[in-house]
Amino acid sequence: MLEQALRKLGWQAASLRAAGRTDTGVHALGQVVAYELAWGRGPDRLTDALNSHLPPDLAVRSTELAPIGFHPRFSALRRRYCYRLLLSDRADPLVERFAWRLWPQPDLERLAEASRLFLGEHDFGSFGRPTRPGGNTVRRLWLAEWSQEGEQLCLRLEADSFLNRMVRRMVGAIVSVGRGSAGSEEIEARIRNPSQGWPGRPAPARGLCLEEVIYSE
Repeated sequence: MLEQALRKLGWQAASLRAAGRTDTGVHALGQVVAYELAWGRGPDRLTDALNSHLPPDLAVRSTELAPIGFHPRFSALRRRYCYRLLLSDRADPLVERFAWRLWPQPDLERLAEASRLFLGEHDFGSFGRPTRPGGNTVRRLWLAEWSQEGEQLCLRLEADSFLNRMVRRMVGAIVSVGRGSAGSEEIEARIRNPSQGWPGRPAPARGLCLEEVIYSE
């Protein structure tokens, strides 16, 4: 959709450069893309022009000139995601477009304990696939923090980068511990043995949102 909007403004390249790909159904609040375009009316006017050609479920929040050599993926230092849980015994279709509804409520202390196991540098091969064939699966996780907003819980995860499906598999494992169907020691075992995949299903895509791509300290 964004490429189509850019073409209406004279963009002629084959493809955009993006900070990363997200699974189908995952949302993005802070996706970053880069492109070259001959435009002489300023970044704000370009933002407005693009938004006039985009559908209601996609919007450009801001536009700025990038330094020479900038790449939205390879220049990034860290990425932050939020995964939302809705703790309710009643269906809420509007909220559930962006959250995974759980009931009975999982043990919140167990959720927090399981989340902290992922902090630091580990081989996350049990929880995701490399972004390219033969790529390494070692990542550093800087943040794994829960916050509560009414009936919703948000797990914020920040890492140098993430493997394919890594966040969703981690959340699935954490929720299994919170529900008592798995123990924290099972997560620890997979971190120690990255070739031993996590057996559970990943968390649904709809609860995940890319919040921010961070380029400077």
